[in-house]
Amino acid sequence: MKVLVSGGTGFLGRSLVEALIERGDAVTILSRRPESLPIPFRGLAGTMSWDGLDLSGFEAVVHLAGENLLARRWSEEHKARIRESRLAGTRRIVEALEAASTRPRTLVSASAVGWYGPRVDDVALTEESEPGSGFLSELCRDWEARAREAEILGVRVCLCRIGVVLDRSGGALERMIPMFRRWLGGPLGHGRQWVSWIHRKDLTRILLCLLDREDLAGAFNGTAPRPERMKDFAAAVGRHLNRPSWLPAPGFALKLALGEGAEVVLTGQRVLPARLQEIEFHFEYPTLDQALEEILREEVVP
Repeated sequence: MKVLVSGGTGFLGRSLVEALIERGDAVTILSRRPESLPIPFRGLAGTMSWDGLDLSGFEAVVHLAGENLLARRWSEEHKARIRESRLAGTRRIVEALEAASTRPRTLVSASAVGWYGPRVDDVALTEESEPGSGFLSELCRDWEARAREAEILGVRVCLCRIGVVLDRSGGALERMIPMFRRWLGGPLGHGRQWVSWIHRKDLTRILLCLLDREDLAGAFNGTAPRPERMKDFAAAVGRHLNRPSWLPAPGFALKLALGEGAEVVLTGQRVLPARLQEIEFHFEYPTLDQALEEILREEVVP
C-alpha cells in the first residue's frame, strides 16, 4: 500500500511508520520542512511538503500531525496554536483529497478522548456517548467534523480517539519515570480521575487495522479495555519500578505550571474501546500490568 503519514516523526508517527515499512508498504512522510528532516527510517519511500500537497496516487493517508497539548502553559495564544495545528492541517488534507487526480480510498485521522470532555463521574463512555464540553471537546468535535468532510468525496474516514499513550520513549511515562527514580513519584492531583490509556504498540496495531479494514468507518476509541484511576495508575508504575507512589503532585501546582491545560491531567474519562471489541480486535496489552511489564522491564531500579 502507498501511504502518506503526517506527523510521521512524532511520538505516535514513528511507531506507525516503522510498522508500515516493516510489512512492506511504501511510506512517505508529510512535513512542513522536508528538506531539513532527518530520515531515521530504513526503507522510507520519501518525504513531501505541505506546500503544493498532491495526494494523487496514494492509497491511504494517516493524519497524526498536531501541536503538543502540554508542551507549554496554556495561554490564549497556545490554545490558538493547538486548534490551528489540527484544524488547518486537516482542512489542507481534505482539500488535497478533493484535488487529487487519483484519490486515496482511506483517511485515518487522529482525534482524542478529549471528545468526551472533562469528567468527574464513573460513567463508561463508548463511541456512542455524547460529546462533552470545554476547549478540548469542542476542538475534537471540530477536528473530526473537518476530517469527515472527506466522506462526501467518497473517501472512507476513520477517526481514532486516542487516550494516554504509554511507552518509555515519550508521552506520560517518559515524564514520570525520572520522578519515580528519585523517590518522588505519585498520582497527579487527587488521584480519583480516570486514565484511559493504551500501549503504543497496541495503538499502532489499531491504526493498521483501521487502514486495512475497508468495512470500518467512523469513530473508534484508541484505548485499552481497562482504564485505571490515576492513583492506581501511579501505584502500578511505582510497583514496576520498585518505588513507592507516595507523593501526589498537588492540583494547584499543576495549574500554576499548565494553566487551563492542567484540566487535561486533573480530570479524565472512563473510555472503553467498544467498537474495537465488537470486531474482536486483539489487544496484546489489555491490562496496565501487562503494558508496564513490557515497557518498564529495562527500567527497574534496585
